[in-house]
Amino acid sequence: MAQITAALVKELREKTGAGMMDAKKALVENDGDEEAAIEWLRAKGLSKAAKKSGRTAADGLVAVKVSADGKSGAIVELNAETDFVARNEGFQKALAGIAEAALGTDGSVEAVAAAPAPDGNGTVDDMIKRMIATIGENMTLRRSAKVSADKVASYIHNAETAGMGKVGVLVALSGSGDLEDIGRKIAMHIAATSPAAATTDELDPALVETEKRVLTEQARESGKPDNIIEGMIKGRMQKFYKEVVLLEQPFVMNPDQTVAAYLKDQGATLNGFVHFKLGEGIEKAADNFADEVASLTKGS
Repeated sequence: MAQITAALVKELREKTGAGMMDAKKALVENDGDEEAAIEWLRAKGLSKAAKKSGRTAADGLVAVKVSADGKSGAIVELNAETDFVARNEGFQKALAGIAEAALGTDGSVEAVAAAPAPDGNGTVDDMIKRMIATIGENMTLRRSAKVSADKVASYIHNAETAGMGKVGVLVALSGSGDLEDIGRKIAMHIAATSPAAATTDELDPALVETEKRVLTEQARESGKPDNIIEGMIKGRMQKFYKEVVLLEQPFVMNPDQTVAAYLKDQGATLNGFVHFKLGEGIEKAADNFADEVASLTKGS
């Protein structure tokens, strides 16, 4: 039996919004497995943050860069340990250069890291190592991506400076009409709704199965017969798709039509999108102040 600590209960409460006793019971019932406990709370209707993707605990910035012809776009996330470093002009200049360099690659982290450094000295990876040595804080090129189409639009939510902030989006479109304007509106929608995929077919099968399992458990607790439960799950899955699938979502600028309907009206086709939220899914270990003090004073 796993030890259920107060820290573990506190962390689960922060992630789900559940009460202390409910969080503790969820951990006990699932032998300390946090992911299973979150699913258990959802099934019991006790989680107030059911679709929360994870605590954003890493600092740094997300940057976007679109090519001069507007047909390609790159997005990169560079993490640092503190927001203080992320606001540093040198950090931001380096990140802008890395985003520019990413345009000349296939968009993978490995290719971006191996690209020529913006400062002309070695690779991007070499430059990041020099920044770490100079600033004295760890940094990581965590992820990157590139999209191409007739038109690529970009959007940074609450920009820290030009082309970078905490949330970045790229949207790739083809078709007629003002693709720049259409793409920016779709990008703003994505920043607001955080869709998991463009279409139902592109959803992660594991995410779909987890949702079905949770909904099945919830439906069974209603005591209804299996044939009724099957219909309930089907209806609830359709609702789920409208929440997490981009083309199925009500368009934020006109909730009476879906994103798919808006694009069709505009004569545009979605070729793809990328949405980065700074630190998404990263857990930052809690500092143990007593241990830190002990390490600093050791041997003094």
